[in-house]
Amino acid sequence: MFADSLYTRSSLKVADSVLIAEIELNPAHPLYAGHFPDAPVLPGVVQLQILKEILEGHFGRKLLLKEMRTCKFLRIINPFETSGLVIEAKMKETDSLEVVASVSHADMVYLKAQVSYTFCSNA
Repeated sequence: MFADSLYTRSSLKVADSVLIAEIELNPAHPLYAGHFPDAPVLPGVVQLQILKEILEGHFGRKLLLKEMRTCKFLRIINPFETSGLVIEAKMKETDSLEVVASVSHADMVYLKAQVSYTFCSNA
């Protein structure tokens, strides 16, 4: 949905059930013209969608949001001031995918969330 237009993934590493992805935002994306002109902000729902897309790319399967236990948007992401972001997702697979995630840049944390996803069938 947003991969390769709103953002590009520059790296992806997974070790000990922790996924770390580095992405670069595209500040020229048309989304920012409406959100907001002269003061662009990456919408929170889009941050959550990027997290989901990164996870789907890793697993090679579509995910469906099952439950969001917590979600805190701690700072505004202006793509002209902060274009590089690190997405960290601690994952636990059971009958669903349990994720504790954060979005950050350097020592600034922008998002913290605890989310559960179900894997969609490939049929």
